Amino acid sequence: KILPEEKNPVARFIRWLYIPVLKTALRFRWATIGLAVALVILVYPVYNKIGSEFMPPLDEGSLLFMPTMLPNVTITEAKRVVQIQDKIIKAHPEVEYVLGKIGRAETATDPAPVNMIETIVLLKPRNQWRAGITKADIIKELDDKLKFPGVANGWTQPIINRINMLSTGVRTDLGVKIFGKDLKVLGELASNAEKILQTVPGAVDLYAERIISGKYIDIYINRQKAARYGVSVMEIQEVIESAVGGMNITTTVEGRERFPVRVRYARVYRSSTEIIQRTFVNSPNGPIPLTQLTDIKLSDAASMINSEQGFLRSVVFLNVRGRDIGSFVEEAKITLSKNLKLPSGYYVTWSGQYENQIRAKKKLQIVIPIVLLLTFMFLYFTFYSITDSLVVILSIPFSLVGGIIMVYFLKYNFSVAVWVGFIALIGVATETGVLMLSRLNDTLNEKLDKLGKITKKDLFESVFDGVSLVRAIAMTALINMVGLMPIMLSSGTGSDIMKPLAAPLVGGVISSTILVLIVIPVIFSIIREHSLKAEGRFVSDENIIEKEESKV
Repeated sequence: KILPEEKNPVARFIRWLYIPVLKTALRFRWATIGLAVALVILVYPVYNKIGSEFMPPLDEGSLLFMPTMLPNVTITEAKRVVQIQDKIIKAHPEVEYVLGKIGRAETATDPAPVNMIETIVLLKPRNQWRAGITKADIIKELDDKLKFPGVANGWTQPIINRINMLSTGVRTDLGVKIFGKDLKVLGELASNAEKILQTVPGAVDLYAERIISGKYIDIYINRQKAARYGVSVMEIQEVIESAVGGMNITTTVEGRERFPVRVRYARVYRSSTEIIQRTFVNSPNGPIPLTQLTDIKLSDAASMINSEQGFLRSVVFLNVRGRDIGSFVEEAKITLSKNLKLPSGYYVTWSGQYENQIRAKKKLQIVIPIVLLLTFMFLYFTFYSITDSLVVILSIPFSLVGGIIMVYFLKYNFSVAVWVGFIALIGVATETGVLMLSRLNDTLNEKLDKLGKITKKDLFESVFDGVSLVRAIAMTALINMVGLMPIMLSSGTGSDIMKPLAAPLVGGVISSTILVLIVIPVIFSIIREHSLKAEGRFVSDENIIEKEESKV
């Protein structure tokens, strides 16, 4: 059985709640509009308290531990450190597997130096974790156990780390890039910036690139001594290359694979400058120590030279925990500008997630106005009236009120996911406004066709007849919220992105439904009263009373 609107218990209950509120709003129309505008203005301080970020952090189910040592570390020492770290990490109760890596493959796509360790930490399923422990707690516990002298720890996740490195060249969430012309000055500026940023709340895993920290053995051939012993420069260079550096003598073919065969002295015979000095070079008079033919020195120089935009570059790597990236960068910018003195020709830029955030913000500043413009165009083609189109557009700010409040109470930050939710909310709020305004226009036109001229009482009656659509609007809002609840309550993979997207929709649907049901009829009655007066089709109630009295 399908009951008519007048007998349906749900519709009767909704109208029982709604009609008295609407009557009060129509009685005090300008006060209602003022209250709605005040509500939009009052939500602005809440808007300012919400942080910003590029994308909500996605829980990948694993960790990437990226400690960095000084550039002059030896392969042997780096290997020892990574083995100790892996043993400590594996002993943690929430860790399933550990894989640590030093150095790089023979490819130019991953120029990882020896002093940078990459350790992938696979965690156990959450139901096997200790009660009450979170991923942040695991990181903190491991970080406290892995603090070694000369090692700067860094924590991230494998997927987002690769995305950051490919898109911005920074392996952490944030990076301060310093550009200039002199490597030594860049190294000093990076070290100073690291100390300054440590004072900003939220900064963790700080590490400034040690540019001038590489150790090099410089061998200068003394041509006069070489000529005295009858040894050519080429013979000395061949000994240095084959004994210390290593020389490829052949290539072995193993099935379809080829491997170079390199010959050089064992590590024990080339591990220090003193031992290298005792390397012998053949001469007509017998073997001669290399120290008799060369000057050997240990010098400091750049371990890796990075350039970007035509300038040399150094980077301060850091992550942000306990606050949003947007507010952190704003505070850090002010702190750096006050305390970091940049020489002429040097400048600073922010990279990492913040760079993506700024890029997304610029695109959204173009996309959102286009969305509003297209919405207005479609509304105009629906109503063929600029006034009616503007009335529906006015429902959008009211819908944003609930969305902003919901995002604030759920402690989400403004991100691309949240703004996509707001863009979807514009469509839902517009749909509700179109339903209401179309129904109001139909009932008013029916009244005008019947009476020709109407009074304020007739106008209000047409509004009350029009809001008989309240059940349909309420059902639309309820269906939207029920459809979004599985997303809001989800906890599986990807929920970190979907929840912030659904939050503004849920809150916005609630506020837009309530305000559209009240504010749009009020605005409609004011606009139609003025337009009908201009057309001469509106008769005030006072004039009718005066005419009736004169007849009597």
